[in-house]
Amino acid sequence: MSEVFEGYERQYCELSANLATKCTSAGLLDEEQKKQKIAEVKAGLEDAETLIRKMDLEARSLQPNVKALFLSRLREYKADLNNLKREVKRITSTNLNATARDELLESGMADTEMVSADQRGRLLMSTERLNQSSERIKESRRTMLEVEGLGVSICEDLRQQRESLLHAHNKLHGVDDNIGKSKKILTAMSRRMSKNKWIIGAIVAALVLAIIIILYFKLSH
Repeated sequence: MSEVFEGYERQYCELSANLATKCTSAGLLDEEQKKQKIAEVKAGLEDAETLIRKMDLEARSLQPNVKALFLSRLREYKADLNNLKREVKRITSTNLNATARDELLESGMADTEMVSADQRGRLLMSTERLNQSSERIKESRRTMLEVEGLGVSICEDLRQQRESLLHAHNKLHGVDDNIGKSKKILTAMSRRMSKNKWIIGAIVAALVLAIIIILYFKLSH
């Protein structure tokens, strides 16, 4: 829904009801007061036309799924504005005689009462639609807040999981370093053991050779 369109709509309904009331009262005034009242109504009609244009531009900028609804409502307001313009032209007519003017005032009062009642009905309908739209907007906002809260909670969980993974990665990296160091130590120890084996073997061989030499000399003498 469009809050901008509905704001213009609310202003137009209030202005239209006010203009209809002024048209009704203008028909009962003397010539001087009537002119002043008609001037006020014409100024109001200009404001109403401005609101109609703003609603038209806003409605045509909406998504296709809601544009048709707002354009349909806009056609009703354009028709209402045309009725008001015709009413003003009828009131400003100066080519009527006294009898015709009295008859016109009587019929005009009935017509304007019907217009006022129709305006009030449309205003009530518009107010009801605005209230329903406000409730839908509030519900949408509540849903958005709930989704936003859920998203924040998920992001927090993901952040904690990321920190846990980074911590585990650091630990694994440390273990990998320790394994590498241990492997180097074991390799060095293995090399030393192999070297010691050769040394011990050489000593044993030297001792055996020395014993054989000693025995040889003893037996030969």
